Amino acid sequence: MQFNVVFITTALLASASLVMSARINFFAGADCTAQVGGNDVGSGTCLTLGSGSVRSVGYSGVPNRIDFYISGGGHDSCTNGAAASRGGGSGCVNAPAG
Repeated sequence: MQFNVVFITTALLASASLVMSARINFFAGADCTAQVGGNDVGSGTCLTLGSGSVRSVGYSGVPNRIDFYISGGGHDSCTNGAAASRGGGSGCVNAPAG
């Protein structure tokens, strides 16, 4: 399978108006190999790749949580359950097999 949507969520900050952003890098290969692009995104962003897809996604600067969605059907637009979720920080996630 391939990812085509990434959603970043953060904990609510009651009295802060800080702009938080994360770096998302897209890779054609598994384990974050063969980079094909990237974006800086703010919290609460549903980032779609349009008609594109990637095999793995690297992330850094995620304040709380990042969710990954497979392409097609009810999962488009960051809905109906993520294929993978990770806590804050940085890392790499591969699309599910299939």
